[in-house]
Parts: sequence; C-alpha cells; structure tokens
Amino acid sequence: MKEKKITEQSLFLKNLFSIALPIILQNFLSSLVNMLDTIMVGQLGHIEIAAVGLANQIFFVMTIVIFGIASGGAIFITQYWGKKDTDGMLRSTGVMLSASIVVSIFFFLMATFAPEFCLSIYSRDQEVIQKSSPYLKVVAPCYIFTAISLAFAQALRSTEKVRLPMVATSISVVVNTILNFILIFGIKLGDTQLIKPYGIVGAAIATVISRIIECVILLSFAYAKKFEIAVNPKRWFKYQVGFLPRYLRICFPVLINETLWGFGNSLQNSIYAHAGTDIFSAFSITCTISNLVWTFFIGCGNAAAILIGKKIGEQKHEEAQILAKKLTSFMAISACILALLLIPLALSLPIFFKVKEDVMKMARIFLYMTAALYPLFAMNMCLVVGVCRSGGDSIYGTIMDVGFMWALALPLGFCAVKFWNLPFWGIFICIHTEDIFKTTMGLIRLKSGKWLHDVTTN
Repeated sequence: MKEKKITEQSLFLKNLFSIALPIILQNFLSSLVNMLDTIMVGQLGHIEIAAVGLANQIFFVMTIVIFGIASGGAIFITQYWGKKDTDGMLRSTGVMLSASIVVSIFFFLMATFAPEFCLSIYSRDQEVIQKSSPYLKVVAPCYIFTAISLAFAQALRSTEKVRLPMVATSISVVVNTILNFILIFGIKLGDTQLIKPYGIVGAAIATVISRIIECVILLSFAYAKKFEIAVNPKRWFKYQVGFLPRYLRICFPVLINETLWGFGNSLQNSIYAHAGTDIFSAFSITCTISNLVWTFFIGCGNAAAILIGKKIGEQKHEEAQILAKKLTSFMAISACILALLLIPLALSLPIFFKVKEDVMKMARIFLYMTAALYPLFAMNMCLVVGVCRSGGDSIYGTIMDVGFMWALALPLGFCAVKFWNLPFWGIFICIHTEDIFKTTMGLIRLKSGKWLHDVTTN
C-alpha cells in the first residue's frame, strides 16, 4: 500500500512538472529580464526606476486583459484537447487571437497618442511623468507583438506544447538583456562613443526588438513543426451554430475578471504611487524580486488548469475533483517553503539597487510581508486559475477573485493614504485583507464540487 502511494505521488509530480517546468522557466526568464531591466535602470536613480515602473503599469493592464481572453480560450481548448476535437480547438484559438489583437491595438494607440494622460492616472509626480512618457511612446509598438505571442503561447500550452513558448522567451530574454546593456549605457571605446547612451528610452527599444523576435520564433516554429493549432487561419473561423454564444458565456466572465483584476491591481499600484515616489520605488523593487519566486506558482497554476481541464474533457470527473484538491494542497505547502527564498533576496537588495536607504528599508519590509502571505497567494492562484477556470466555473471565480478586491482592498487602501495617513506597511496590510476572504470562499467551492462543468457540451 505504501509503495502504491509513493508511485501515485511520483506520477502526480511527473505529470504536473512535465507541463509546469517549461512554464515556470519561461516566466522566470521573463521576470529575470524585468529584474535586470530594473537593476540597469536603477543605476540611473530612483526617479528612473519609478518612471519605468509607472510606464509598465499600462503594459501590465494590457497583458492582464489579454491573459483574461487567453485564459477563457484555454478553458475550451484544454477540454477539446481531452476530447481530441481539433475543430473545437481551432475555433477557440481563432476567437482568442482576434480579441487579443484588437485589445493590443487599443492600448498601442493610447500609449502612443496620449501617454501623459495614461500616466497621470497613476501618479501626480510631474518629474516621473515627464521621464516616463518618452519610454511609453517608444515601447508601445511591442504591445501588438506581445498580444499575439501571449495568445498563441496559451493555445500551445493548452495542447501540452509547452517547450516552444519557453524557447522563444529564452531567446527573447537573451536579446533583451544584451540590448539593454548596450542601449541604456551606450558603448565607448577610448574617447570614441560608438553607441550613445539612451537611458530608459534604450530599455524601451530593447523591449520592442526582443518582443518582435519572440513572436516571430513562436509562429515560425509552430508552423514548421505542424502543431495542431498552426493551420491556415481560415480554419480558425469555421464556427458552428451556437458556438460563439456558448464561448462568450464562459469566457466573458474570465475577461471581466482579468480586466477588473488588472485595473484593480493597477489602482493598488496607484495607491502606492500617491503615497509617495519613495514608497512606489520600494514597492516596484519588491514586485521585481518577488516575481522571480512567484513564477513557480504561475507555472503550477497553469499546469493545474491544463491537467484538470483535460480530465474533464475525458469525462473523468471524479479524478478531476481529486486532482484539484491535491494540487491546491501542493501549492500551499510549496508556498511555505519557497517564501523563505525571499528573505535572502531581501538582504541582498543593496547589491543590485542604488537607491536611498529609506527606500531600501521599505523594500525589504515589503518583501518580508509578501513572504508571510505567500501560502494564501498560492492557493488563490490554484483555486481561481487551476480549478474554477478549468472547470468552466468562471462566474464564481470572477466574484471570488475581484469581488473582495473592489469591495474591500481598494477602498481600504484609498482610505489608508487619503484619510488615515498610514505608514507604508499599513497600506500593504489594508490592500491584502482581500486574500483571507478570497481563500476561504475558494476552499468552500472546491469542497462542494460545484465548480466542475463540461463546457464542450451544449
């Protein structure tokens, strides 16, 4: 009996990490290059860090909306994948790609023609806005390429093709890092300036080039390998009667979820920005470092959605429920262990960032508090992305994920800055009150089993 249990546990981990590891590595590399960006820009000063962090809020909101579109599409693709229904997968991919491109064009136009307006939503500091605006204009073209890459990569992962997105991101990261170093600081040979330093605008140029390369690699190799979704685009739009309304009924709540979560998270950042440039700089550093560790849970959450969705598509509903509970427990335990990594990272901040001592102290405390909440963050990732979405329970997932954010966290955070004048750690506590309620609501739904729906049937 003991040997059987060990074998089952080994199989569980093998299935999970065969999908999760490439996703973890892909997101780790993306977070690593973001950290390197911040470190390089950090050599220019804390105003420059705040400027890039501010501009990246626009990019963040766009990617969250597109992630919502892609996550909704993945619900269908994974279940169709379990049924071996190729036409269903292609229909879902077509809708997902079309919607993602439309959203990216909107954000591209806003960032290009109204950068100051976009940035003023998040900060009143005119010096930061003036430095951030040129960066935003230059980086805006990458939005369209990023949208295509995100949506296409999600479709590939949903069909268990996880290595190509990882490879494409890896190459993009290398290119971005090299170009960052060259374009931010320039190249000087003796008294001759071979390439002049472009500062934070150089970081924007590097980002655009690397995102284009990532998109080209993703598409060209998918078609060269003749993956299931890499077909003549006409096949993406062969809809069946009733498919689009059913697709929208399931995916629209996910889109609303990610959009509201993205805007809400962006408003949370705005709360920190309005509390002061030093606090926002410290929080930007904290997010950059924390995201390196958090990539583990992004990978596991996405892998959970694929594994559970496939079980549902195969009509193995009881196995899907057992798997969902096991994955939630696994992520909570893993979070307790990995949170410890944030402690040495917090102590090493002075090595990487040249900022004021007050900013450094705040960033370190932010990291300690983040580590304490990691188990809640991890369970919420699994419950929302891995369980509710894979089971087509998108309305409940939306209420759980953004209800407490908008009804509790944002009002408390606003009051903490506007009326109560709380210190930075008090603002952090107010904003993260939502996570306790979110976890409780998710665990109740998981135990009930009411989250499981087969979305591929009429």
